[in-house]
Amino acid sequence: MAAAQRERSVRDRWHAIPALHRRMIIAAVAGLLALVVVGPFEGIDWSAVITWVVFVVLYVPDWKFLGRFGKWVLPLAFLSLAVLFPYYNDSLFTMPILGAFPDTHTAVVMLIYMMMALGLNVVVGYAGLLDLGYVAFYAIGAYTAASLASTQFAGQDAKGNPVRNFNFGGIGVDKTLGGIHISVWLLLLIAGLFTALLGMLIGLPTLRLRGDYLAIVTLGFGEILPQVARNGNDFFNTGINVTNGPQGITSMDAIGFGSWLHRNVGLPENYLTAANSDRLFFWTAILLVIFTVFVSLRLRVSKLGRAWIAIREDETAAAAMGVPLMRTKTFAYAIGAFFGGVAGAYFAEYTTGANPDSFSFNFSVFVLVAVILGGMGNVWGVMFGAAFLAYLDQQGLADTGAWINQHLHTNIEVPKYEFGIYGVILLLVMLFRPNGLIPEARHKLEFEQGVHDEPFYDVSAV
Repeated sequence: MAAAQRERSVRDRWHAIPALHRRMIIAAVAGLLALVVVGPFEGIDWSAVITWVVFVVLYVPDWKFLGRFGKWVLPLAFLSLAVLFPYYNDSLFTMPILGAFPDTHTAVVMLIYMMMALGLNVVVGYAGLLDLGYVAFYAIGAYTAASLASTQFAGQDAKGNPVRNFNFGGIGVDKTLGGIHISVWLLLLIAGLFTALLGMLIGLPTLRLRGDYLAIVTLGFGEILPQVARNGNDFFNTGINVTNGPQGITSMDAIGFGSWLHRNVGLPENYLTAANSDRLFFWTAILLVIFTVFVSLRLRVSKLGRAWIAIREDETAAAAMGVPLMRTKTFAYAIGAFFGGVAGAYFAEYTTGANPDSFSFNFSVFVLVAVILGGMGNVWGVMFGAAFLAYLDQQGLADTGAWINQHLHTNIEVPKYEFGIYGVILLLVMLFRPNGLIPEARHKLEFEQGVHDEPFYDVSAV
């Protein structure tokens, strides 16, 4: 009791300090910590100093003095820094233990993971439905795009010539190879809508369940789809090759704007053959993430979003208040599946194909951990959690191993222990920040103050 009172007293004294002074103190402490942590290993790097100055300029001032334009300062500043990232990432300082900042290739994968985590956040964070099979939506989107923008369905006649040859906006397509070649831009939408439709069809008979039972059903769904992809070269013994089996679908068509727009407008003709290919994929991924964030934020404050939160807090009470449970849950599954499908389609385009080895159960757990780590229900927290774990998976753990071996003269292969490291990270977060690193306000209040129900007979009459 005494410890809790002291903690409350310290918190009250801290909040009694003016907000501007609090931000100045935090900025100063952050600078000192960076000096203590970075200095002994990497020395004083001017890029680190510039990074701290940018942080101070953006964080310390109260931009509300600009009136209604003040709320746009930070979003536009962060967007500008993100768009320009490929131009300065090679000049940034080296982080102790973690190593260099992510390169452009890693940044593209981080953005794709953000999209998937935001889609899962609709299901888990908003509606409170535990989904352990989200990888299935990701796989459906990837295979939909890959099969409709490749030679997968070309077929062959007796002379070995392609039977089908359909082209609708395909870029750099060889007509002699045949196949279906739909514009990848259009396929991003088609993959999302098709995945949403399948999500609704699969979700309708299962969403009557709740809690652990729903989690087990989604786990089964997530295990079935990758097996279908792995064995879809002879779909249910019909001889129809849908997924090309364990080899997957390769040589997917390029994304781009074609020769006419390239000549007359200056837009890139073909992302895959462009000199700045990774940058083009990076900037396009930023646009997709912005769209996903916008939809997520608007949904959260909409009538549907409030219904999701009501179901998450108390499904029985929500039903008693007239919330249509099945329809509301189905919308959550459909919207989450849509974003998962779009992310899967874009990932397939970035890797020029779809392979069943990319869609294991571990991937569903990985995205779910990203949502929990960042803070369920909080868009910005989920984005941070997804970006951080994707960075570790793609580059961070390998750089960490190299740093440890260089400074401690060891020979440890850190990436071999990646899931153990993720488990330790999740354990520490659950112990010290159970509501996530950047929690949603409602969840934060519940964890800090608890949920207290006072029996009716204990309420004194007024």
